[in-house]
Amino acid sequence: MIKEFLIKNARFIPDKLYLRLTYFLCFHKPLSFKNPKTLNEKIQWLKINDRRTEYTKLVDKYEVRKIIADKIGDEHLIPLLGVWDSADEIDYESLPDQFVLKCNHDSKSIIICRDKKDFDFEKAKKQLNRKLKTNLFWFGREWPYKDVKPRIVAEKYMVDESGVELKDYKVMCFNGKPDNVMVCYNRSNGSTIFKFFDLSWKWLPYVRSDRYADENDLPKRPKGLDKMIDIAGLLSRDFYFARVDLYDVNGHVYFGEITLHPASGFDYLIIETADHLLGRKLILPVD
Repeated sequence: MIKEFLIKNARFIPDKLYLRLTYFLCFHKPLSFKNPKTLNEKIQWLKINDRRTEYTKLVDKYEVRKIIADKIGDEHLIPLLGVWDSADEIDYESLPDQFVLKCNHDSKSIIICRDKKDFDFEKAKKQLNRKLKTNLFWFGREWPYKDVKPRIVAEKYMVDESGVELKDYKVMCFNGKPDNVMVCYNRSNGSTIFKFFDLSWKWLPYVRSDRYADENDLPKRPKGLDKMIDIAGLLSRDFYFARVDLYDVNGHVYFGEITLHPASGFDYLIIETADHLLGRKLILPVD
């Protein structure tokens, strides 16, 4: 009943009420803005109380490139192949045989072309044009996304030592200090695996599925781990909380994105004890 109400009336519901209802729907418990304890709760607090204008460019996957180039150098950027306001503007003939397309203003709009002769351009155009009409703000009230100008970017297709994908190393930073790394991999098989590690690469069983995990079958420490930690600390030092997403290609670190509100503060995949532990690490003015 709550879910149907939210879907039908999302744009008319005030932000705080919307987040309270969505949080209750997700976790089956009330959300406290006055005394948030878990990481998920504190992310909700940040969405309401930490709204800086510069965040709009930080979450824009095209505009943020300029910020990253200034702070750590453009050698850490995945090469850009093009940017367009509409999928109809893309000159596919000018693109290489392999490339990646994605929208700058959302998540989960990535389209990978591994071989142009087998690529369905019309399907990609429809998917991208549909995504351009969405505004991620309305789903989780993540204010930085509200005024991002929707565009499409094309980047160089890259893989790591696996030869089939780029593992995503997401460095979680609290009050400007890197604390842990979440690795996302196996996306090419359609069943993404998430694992947390501390900064010394000790496995942290924070994910619900970890109860079935084999400690002998975990991702190896990346060659560029120390560099990733340094970059994450530099990029996050002005924020209460930020997750800096990076890639490692044979020891060279590439920037992915800065995420201010992971899972929009509705991350039900981590266990409750981890949610509380991570929440204690994030110090807010309300604490």
